[in-house]
Amino acid sequence: MTTERLDIATILGKTGLLGSLTGSELQMLAGRTRRRRLNAGELLFSEDEECEGLHIIARGKVRIFKMSREGREQVLAVNGPGETIAELPVFDGGTYPASAVAIDDVEMLFISRRDFNAHCMEHPEIALKVLQVVGGRLRRLVGIIEELSFTTVRQRLISALLRIAETQGKQTARGLELQLPASHQEIANQLGTVRELISRNLMRLQAEGLLEVNGRDIVVKDAAGLRALLQTAG
Repeated sequence: MTTERLDIATILGKTGLLGSLTGSELQMLAGRTRRRRLNAGELLFSEDEECEGLHIIARGKVRIFKMSREGREQVLAVNGPGETIAELPVFDGGTYPASAVAIDDVEMLFISRRDFNAHCMEHPEIALKVLQVVGGRLRRLVGIIEELSFTTVRQRLISALLRIAETQGKQTARGLELQLPASHQEIANQLGTVRELISRNLMRLQAEGLLEVNGRDIVVKDAAGLRALLQTAG
């Protein structure tokens, strides 16, 4: 058994879909798994491209997105190590429903449709886990549709700021300090708007005394006030 194959088997065993397989089963699947490295900004696949198999992220992050005819990008998800991509077209034989691009330097593992489907036939629990993953992503997409349909850019931005503050914020004498995880353009892509509206709304919230803004560095001065605005923002 080569070191390369053992290394791939270890990565496969850490994924949510394949973690139930035995060591020998993982090693057998590793023998049919290919490695691929992408540079930051490199496209993994494009929307409507034929799906050839399952992609697993071993290192780095991948952005899943849709692009409008006008060139506007809507981010659907950002996936990281241990997560799989494009599970559904592996089963239905369809094309990729969205595009995927490397956010930073990425290492991927690839299993062909035929090999992955064969393993699902031998191990039905994998197919059930795929259904769980796909179901979770469907719920997330419904949430995105609901936000885009029924909330304003201001509300979506406030919700995003509060989520980041709760998970990554640091309480200081100035307030709850956080750093935006991406540029204003990338935040706009995630929230279904344009960069100018993100910048404008950040400045507006600062003028109202709720935030201090310095590029990507944010201080939440009044979290309760932000939560109250979720009910009234226009």
